[in-house]
Amino acid sequence: MRIEKQIDRETALGLLDEILRRPRAARFTGADRPLALYGAGDLGKMARTYCDRIGRDVDYLVDANAHRLRGSSVWAKDRLFLPEEVPQDRKENDLLAVCIATLPYTPLAESLRKQGWRHLVPFYDLAEVYRDLHPLSNGWMPGALTDADIRELQDVLCSWSDDISRAHHLQFIAWRLLRQDWFFTAAPVTPDDRFFIPEVMQALPAAVSFADVGAHHGKVSLRLFDLIAGRLQKAWLVEADPASLLRLQTAVDTAAPEFGGRVEIIPECVGSRPMTCLFFEGLGYASQVSALGNRQIELTTIDALGISPNFMKLHLEGGELAALEGARKTISANRPVIAATSYHTADGLWRLPRWLLEEMPDYRVMMRLHSWCGTGAVIYALPNAI
Repeated sequence: MRIEKQIDRETALGLLDEILRRPRAARFTGADRPLALYGAGDLGKMARTYCDRIGRDVDYLVDANAHRLRGSSVWAKDRLFLPEEVPQDRKENDLLAVCIATLPYTPLAESLRKQGWRHLVPFYDLAEVYRDLHPLSNGWMPGALTDADIRELQDVLCSWSDDISRAHHLQFIAWRLLRQDWFFTAAPVTPDDRFFIPEVMQALPAAVSFADVGAHHGKVSLRLFDLIAGRLQKAWLVEADPASLLRLQTAVDTAAPEFGGRVEIIPECVGSRPMTCLFFEGLGYASQVSALGNRQIELTTIDALGISPNFMKLHLEGGELAALEGARKTISANRPVIAATSYHTADGLWRLPRWLLEEMPDYRVMMRLHSWCGTGAVIYALPNAI
């Protein structure tokens, strides 16, 4: 569905009502067919690793650049085919999990169907079938929405600081409830500026103190260091996964030796309060607090870290709201710019933005989508001048 007009409050409420009146999408259940992955980019690599982890066979991969990728160290053990090389009987029988989120799913799926593929599913929807084995949860679908949920959705839609946020929120809701791609001409998805939209960069002070909460391998931090060109005052890189910590330390040592003591790596996992919990480690981006966890850890809070950021990024696989609840004192004392991912759980529908709107009334709160299939959603909170 393509929408050309600006999405003011009244228009947003009308479109939300349209979404709510449409039949809900059914959950994917057809995971028993031979499996092929479409797309050998970053998501395809993660999907391949994921399937190995849960013991799900992958028969082959399909990619428009298969001829170039064959024989690479990443795919040395896999069969890669160009789309036109896959026999017709495999297209008709096999399940093709689409591992691309940098493009809208609907036109891509239509193109693949015209090529003869009969059984298609976004990879994250396939992953939902195996949630008893692995905590990856980007393909979630919300349960039945109560009247209270709908009122909250309406209120959040009307409370965003700009029309682009309303458009992106509606696009997010349409995918999560209907599995439909909604296109807003005036609000394009922007893959290249995740965490660093123009409004964020304009709001940063001359000296930047950055908390990267969920730092993974340091990609986001290192990009910020480049963008602010010598304005870094201090950086705290918070990461709980042991394997990621090793990669993170190497990345910082290699790429940012000139920062010396200004970059501190903090090996902690944060939540709303100190407590003992299970952590599922060794999953790369998807490592997280989970009942399926393979290691017991002690949670702490951002407030207990003793940090003083004026820019805080949170990417915690669904733990963003809890982390913010444990950061009230830090936020109050430092009034940081905040960028928090919001697509890992149903908190992103309204609970996470509602918390920011209520707890930070002197902030502008916005939402941006940086990829498709209901992923890449980030909520930004920028302090008003006082």
